[in-house]
Amino acid sequence: MTREFIDFLKHYGVIGLAIAVIIGGKLNAMVDAVVKELLMPLIGLVIPGGDWRNLAFTIGETKFGVGPVLAAFVDFLIVALVVFLISKKILREEVVAKK
Repeated sequence: MTREFIDFLKHYGVIGLAIAVIIGGKLNAMVDAVVKELLMPLIGLVIPGGDWRNLAFTIGETKFGVGPVLAAFVDFLIVALVVFLISKKILREEVVAKK
């Protein structure tokens, strides 16, 4: 039974997937830190009013937090760009290695 389980893990690449999830989580933490601590302060300097992440408006009793939504969108775009550039470089090296 143990051998069958190990064969299952190897056949379906479960170990590789687990490693990818762990590395992906740490990569996310690294990119998130770069975005929040380096890039967003630079964006805050360029945008008039400074603290745009807390931008909100109210209608009656309802508060609409526009800043957090915009910040999440900008964070996503930056993270997606970094992941795209990293994967493009890795996949290009993989293609070159196969030739």
